[in-house]
Amino acid sequence: MKVAIVDGYVDEPSCLGVPPYISPYPRYIKGMLNYLQIPSKYFTADQVRENPSILEKFDFSIVIAGAIVPGKYLSSKPLSLEEINLLPGEKIVVGGLALELEDREIELLNVIDYPFEEKLLRKLKKEVNFWNNFEKFVILGSEVVKEHPEYPHLICEIETYRGCYWGKCSFCMERLHKVRQRSAKCVLKEIEVLYNHGIRHFRLGRQTDFLTYMADFSREVPKPNPEKMLSFHKAIWKNCPEIKTLHLDNINPKTIAEYPMESEKLVKIIVEYQTPGNVAAMGLESADKKVIKENNLCSDVDDVEFAIELINKYGSIRGHNGMPAFLPGLNFVIGLRGETKRTFEKNYEFLNKLLEKNLLLRRINIRQVKVLRYTPLFSEKREVEKRLKKHRKYFLTFKKLVRENIDRKMLEKILPIGTTLKDVRCEVYEKGITFGRQFGSYPLIVGIIGKFEKNTYLDVKVTGYGMRSVTAIKPIDLEKADLKELEAIPGIGKKIARKILMERNKGKKKDELLKILKRECGESFKLVNSFLA
Repeated sequence: MKVAIVDGYVDEPSCLGVPPYISPYPRYIKGMLNYLQIPSKYFTADQVRENPSILEKFDFSIVIAGAIVPGKYLSSKPLSLEEINLLPGEKIVVGGLALELEDREIELLNVIDYPFEEKLLRKLKKEVNFWNNFEKFVILGSEVVKEHPEYPHLICEIETYRGCYWGKCSFCMERLHKVRQRSAKCVLKEIEVLYNHGIRHFRLGRQTDFLTYMADFSREVPKPNPEKMLSFHKAIWKNCPEIKTLHLDNINPKTIAEYPMESEKLVKIIVEYQTPGNVAAMGLESADKKVIKENNLCSDVDDVEFAIELINKYGSIRGHNGMPAFLPGLNFVIGLRGETKRTFEKNYEFLNKLLEKNLLLRRINIRQVKVLRYTPLFSEKREVEKRLKKHRKYFLTFKKLVRENIDRKMLEKILPIGTTLKDVRCEVYEKGITFGRQFGSYPLIVGIIGKFEKNTYLDVKVTGYGMRSVTAIKPIDLEKADLKELEAIPGIGKKIARKILMERNKGKKKDELLKILKRECGESFKLVNSFLA
């Protein structure tokens, strides 16, 4: 038997696997197959899109799929249901996709219900307990990162625990997982093994609340353990001293509100021991108290505001890569029970309040709810669909207002013109602009003037803002820069840029060109000069 592992890229509330991320799922499956001595080969969604026939050499494929909380992707995107249907040969489909499908589709596609790990073993007709052997699979499957076409330009999602201590929100799939915490010893071992395989970027993710890793789960809201978390972070750096990115994913504001002293210590640890550009994704979902109550949401508006203030207090300092050390991000979910036109107004008022208080948010995620199997909203699917249709105009207006009036202002505060962003990895070139990102939990897209090869790493300076991105240039040489590069520098413009080119064509060198710039730019020369190499 020979098996193909097809990574269709997952995007779940607490798990991301769209490149440059690689989720834990392919690593676990590879380890399981290695343990069972079943030969396998790993392929990404992009590889099978380009050449589907590569799967014909295998007895069957295990396809990992499920973009439960889809976003906008830069260079790769998850496999769609239609694409999975067209893949050749026999296949088993695993992942969150099962939660979106009808019974007929599940049967036709040979989809294993979610969670899938133990059920996959039964499908393979192997009598092995997944959880008893889980840590063996983790280590045995770590080598799969070297089969990824983006290797070593990857960030590994590391599972510290799965499941949610709250588990009551009407729409969320995390309630389907039994809470399972991994020991710090096992997590540290996994990071070290991946590090020895050449990985330098990590996100401590998969869990629903990083602050409660190694916490006391006997309480309704687990109490954080700063002492254990400090030892854990120190051990990571002792074992892997040349890590370039160490970030986290989710944080529950309820934990911060319930345990402010312990949370404050943990935020300080995160700022000191994790790398800059870090983001705490927090689920507000709605600023409407009625919606919060009717959907059993964990945190209320006051909890969230308090958490944002605490993280800003310590995390807003600028780090070595140009980004603030650690900032909150907010999630809004549209279409929940109790939602009215006033809900959207309350959401926007809350964001405006944060802006007025000079509290920074690194990202604001606004999405329409997906009605998933086994969640309380599933029995109300038709009502939800009607609500989404009825409120679509409010949703679009709210989203537009946030992007134009909140996101851009946040970016201007976070990254003033002239800020240097270091180690931006170039990914995609289009119409004179190379799009890149730093490695990170929720990396900012940077549009860089000029054409640069993929996987080139640049230090660039911010020149302007989109709604959710920034434009930038590599510091330029006055004697070599083209017209577009010169025009991109704030304070120059077309007229002065053309004058510089004209004078350069006459044979004038850098010192003379600088004198012309100083004369033409006046008070803005200091800013202009900061963009020059």
